[in-house]
Amino acid sequence: MNAVSPIPQGFHSVTPRLTIKGAAAAMDFYGQAFAAAELCRFGMPGSELIAHGLLKIGDSLVMVSDEFPPEFGCAGLFSPETGKGTTVTLQVYSADVDAMYRQAVAAGCVSVMEPMDMFWGDRYGQVCDPYGHQWALATHLRDMSGEEIAAAAAKEFAGAPGD
Repeated sequence: MNAVSPIPQGFHSVTPRLTIKGAAAAMDFYGQAFAAAELCRFGMPGSELIAHGLLKIGDSLVMVSDEFPPEFGCAGLFSPETGKGTTVTLQVYSADVDAMYRQAVAAGCVSVMEPMDMFWGDRYGQVCDPYGHQWALATHLRDMSGEEIAAAAAKEFAGAPGD
């Protein structure tokens, strides 16, 4: 009997799964915006809905599917568009955050924050995709200890409201 790994090959312990209204178009869009490679796409029989899609961005996997209301026999999966917002931000590290940011905006993402050097040692920016998902884009510039980050944060937020 072969031993099966509890985590499939290529996956990490935590893998994001995005619920999207229009998952097929979103998968194509993520290829343009984030150079995502499509690994698989399974449709819901008898419909145009994507039951499961798998993308690879860098060395990480992201699952996508269309919305599935409770009548599909699940707890109900809704997109940010239907749910009126998202509580999740996907962070993508790359060698050139500025190039990734420009690529994402050129593909149709909305700029939330242009990349800038941050106090914690990353160059960091944010975009929102047309499907309502937030993406944080970063290049790690320098390693810092917890104490160094705390001191830099105190300096960064000195005089901020609530300080």
